[in-house]
Amino acid sequence: MRKKRIVWIALALLAFGACKKPAAAPRETIGLVKSIVEDTTGLRSLAASAGWMGADGSIALLGDPEEVVLLSRRFQEVDARDNVDGRHKPDSLPDFAGEHFEALLDVYNAPYSHFVGSSLDSLREVAVRGALHAWDTVSYRSPSDPRGLLKKESAKILILTSSLQAEFGLFDVDTLQQLVGGKCRVLSPVEILLDSVFSRSGQNVAVWASDPVRETEVWNLAFGRKHAADATLSVYTPEEAVDVRTRLRDLLRQYQVTGLPLDALIVDSYQVNIGPLQSELALIRLCGTEEDAAFDAMLSKDFRFLQPSDALIEHTYDILREENLFAHRVARPQVKYYESAESESGEIVLVEAAASYVKKAYVCE
Repeated sequence: MRKKRIVWIALALLAFGACKKPAAAPRETIGLVKSIVEDTTGLRSLAASAGWMGADGSIALLGDPEEVVLLSRRFQEVDARDNVDGRHKPDSLPDFAGEHFEALLDVYNAPYSHFVGSSLDSLREVAVRGALHAWDTVSYRSPSDPRGLLKKESAKILILTSSLQAEFGLFDVDTLQQLVGGKCRVLSPVEILLDSVFSRSGQNVAVWASDPVRETEVWNLAFGRKHAADATLSVYTPEEAVDVRTRLRDLLRQYQVTGLPLDALIVDSYQVNIGPLQSELALIRLCGTEEDAAFDAMLSKDFRFLQPSDALIEHTYDILREENLFAHRVARPQVKYYESAESESGEIVLVEAAASYVKKAYVCE
C-alpha cells in the first residue's frame, strides 16, 4: 500500500509539472481521481476527451448560483475588445459573439463555506465531479426522470468561479486531465488575479475576502506559489455595513497598521460594485480630511481595484484568441443554465433550467 501511494504521488507531480503555471505544493491527489484514472468508474474516457473538440466546445461556468449567473451576464454583455484584431477598443459587438456558455449552478453543494471546518477533501471531490459534469454531453429534464436525457455541449474552457473551490479543487482537476490526456483549460480567479497584479509590478496587495476564504488562507496559499520576491499580501474581511464605501474605509484602516504602501486591492466578490469604490477613491485623492490625506499617502500612484469578473473575462478572451478557439458563429452569446440536483438513485446530476426561472430565483435587479 505504501509503495502504491508513493507511485501515485510521483505520477501526480510528474503530470502536474508539465503545466506552464507554477508547480503546486507536493501533495497526493484524492481517491476519486485515482478511481477515474484506474477506470473503475467508467469516467476515464470522459476526462480524457475533455477539451479535444476545439472551438466547437462551450465555456462552462461552475460555482455558487448567484456568482455564476452574474458572471454569465457579464460575458454576454461585455464589449471591451475589437473583434477583428483584439485591441482594447469597443466595436459595438459583443466580445464573445457566437460563443455558447453553460452556467452550471451548483445548487446541491453551494455555498462552499460549509466545507470549511469539516473536510476540504470533500470540496476537492466536488470540484472534480463538477468538471466531469462540464465535460459531459448529457443533462436531465428532471432529477426524478433518469430517462429524460437532454444533449449538452462539452466544455473547451471551465471556469471555477469560487476562489474557495478553485484553490482546493484546481490541483485535482488538472492532475486528472494530465494523467488521462484531457486538455480543457480550467481557470481559477485566484491565480488569474494574482498574475494580473504582478504583471504590472504590484508589490503590496490587499484582498477583500469573506470570512471562510480568509480563514482557509486561500489567497495566502496561492500567493506562496508565486515566489514574488519582496511582495506582500494581506487579507481582510471588512466590517459589515450598508454602504461599500464604509467597508472600503474600514479595510484601509486595517491595512494602515502594516505601515506599507498599497499597490492593489483585490475585491474577491462578484456582488460588490466597483463603481462606488472608484468614486470613494477619487474623494480620498482630494485629501479633504486628515484620514483621506493619510490614505492618499499610503496608496501608490498607480493603485487599482481588481475583481474576479473582469479578470476572468479578459483571460478567457485571450485564451480564445491565442489558441484559435473562437467558435466564429454569427450570433449573440448564448447561455444555457443547469442546476445540480440529487436523483432518486442518490446520484448528483445536471438538470436543465429555464432562463426565466433562473432570473427570478437568483438575480436581484
